[in-house]
Amino acid sequence: MNLQTLGFKEGYAANLVKFNEQPKYSKCIPARVTLEHKHSYRVISEDGEWLATVAGKYAYDSQTREDYPAVGDWVLVEKMPGEERAIIHELFPRFSKFSRKVAGEQIAEQIVASNVDLLFLVMSLNADFNVRRMERYLVAAWDSGATPVVILTKADLCSDVLGYVGQLENSVLGVDVHIVSAYTGEGIEDVKALLSEGVTGALLGSSGAGKSTLINAICESERMKVSDIREDDAKGRHTTTHRELVVLPSGGCLIDTPGMRELQLWDQSESVSSGFQDIALLAEQCYYRDCTHVKEPRCAVNQAVEDGSLEEARLKSYFKLQKELAYIERKTNIQEKLAEQKKWKQLSKGGKRKNR
Repeated sequence: MNLQTLGFKEGYAANLVKFNEQPKYSKCIPARVTLEHKHSYRVISEDGEWLATVAGKYAYDSQTREDYPAVGDWVLVEKMPGEERAIIHELFPRFSKFSRKVAGEQIAEQIVASNVDLLFLVMSLNADFNVRRMERYLVAAWDSGATPVVILTKADLCSDVLGYVGQLENSVLGVDVHIVSAYTGEGIEDVKALLSEGVTGALLGSSGAGKSTLINAICESERMKVSDIREDDAKGRHTTTHRELVVLPSGGCLIDTPGMRELQLWDQSESVSSGFQDIALLAEQCYYRDCTHVKEPRCAVNQAVEDGSLEEARLKSYFKLQKELAYIERKTNIQEKLAEQKKWKQLSKGGKRKNR
């Protein structure tokens, strides 16, 4: 095993030099996070694979969830003498990250996968096929810094593959689409070819989409546990319960993630235009530069809906995602303001104690 196989980029070399210049890190080496469970990790390096926890100072300096390592991250670790355990001291800067809002009412970011070159957006060709869900994934993918790739699975069970692909035509502009079947082997070699040595991919999609089965087909082994889908609605059970990075026989890496029934976006407002390129191009033809595409006259977007060249459901999806992201932005701005106020209050209290 070497760093290049694990996806260590040339850009990290400068960071490693800076770390090595500090005497306190003289016994540390770079490693990649392959598994995360709360604040316990499994990391892999050129010297082996170990369980790891963050150092006390690291935890003290960390303010948000984003500050902690995620699957795919590169970290600086120190192996404990005589133990199969390591301490994480530093986090290398991320060159890409796929994030979502955490489940529930809390307004916070959850990093699903980091330092990924390719994001495989997986959807099955059955009753669980959902164009609106794919639009949502694409918005998040364009914002991640990685390249999105659409994978349509279970082609052997579908009698109208071209019909399904046609439904996605406007949503996947500029994105490669691969039709695969783990049962017949269709398209598997094409996906394998994308994951050459040093390339990291991540599989994202709903439960039952076939992510774990796809990894098994790529690895040519039963690496991941798989489950059947329900016959009544084609929805799957949560086979994968945690995120995990797998080193492939090809030398590439692949991150499997738990199925997401709904992806809640996180601060990706700038990427809506990338996910809706057709609407963005139409908007440039509107008479008013600040057209909202609601009631304004001479609106090219609404004209496209009227003449049938733009699906009304797609425009509604566009509005829905914009509204959702605007809400997240308002909430995060409020949280940042409160956090800043709390910080200054604590500093003020500390200053008063010193003056006594």
